[in-house]
Amino acid sequence: MRGGPLVTVEADPAGVESRLTAGRVDCPGCAGVLRPWGWARARRVHGIGGVIRPRRGRCGGCLVTHVLLPVTLLLRRAYAAEVIGAALLARAGGHGHRRIAAALGVPAATVRGWLRVAGARLEAVRVRLWQVAHRAGVDIAVPQALGGGWRDLLAALGAATAAVTGRFGLFGVLGPVTAWQVAVACSAGRLLAPGWPAAGGWRSATRVASDVAGGRSTNLAGSHPRRSGRG
Repeated sequence: MRGGPLVTVEADPAGVESRLTAGRVDCPGCAGVLRPWGWARARRVHGIGGVIRPRRGRCGGCLVTHVLLPVTLLLRRAYAAEVIGAALLARAGGHGHRRIAAALGVPAATVRGWLRVAGARLEAVRVRLWQVAHRAGVDIAVPQALGGGWRDLLAALGAATAAVTGRFGLFGVLGPVTAWQVAVACSAGRLLAPGWPAAGGWRSATRVASDVAGGRSTNLAGSHPRRSGRG
């Protein structure tokens, strides 16, 4: 059994199970669809109540298994995407990692690590978010430069969020779609992961589902072209 990339899905487990059972989750590596195939390791995530145990899916075509990561989480991070996003937002506001850590109740070393990784890829992430805004939106204006890499990244995220919610609606399965859910979807959960954004561009990432796409599977993160009949 081979393991493959993760697939970003909605936060509602019942919705994920329903689409997975019905064959409505596309394989990111081929033209097949994923079917139920057990679960990933259970874990607690700070900022999300209860225990998270992501579903696994297996493609009947290429036989690769994939973890279905909720759009509220980032790959291999013990904190919810909204918590990490709050730290990045505070950094764009000029705050240092110790002050941010104290405000969020997160260890200073953890916040410093987030900021270090994000700070090293600000321009690459900004460009990717702008590409998403261009793909998802109609007549999206290029965000004006705000005089700093962090603020420019947030401006691009705002444009991507406006494009996605403008196309698919302001509400997902569990409530309003947030900017950081869009960031997770655009990066296929890899916003702070090594090697993202990849030099290969759109081919490196996976598909996302209804929390950021109004119930329809769509390719915000960008992967290879799909067979006809799938949105």
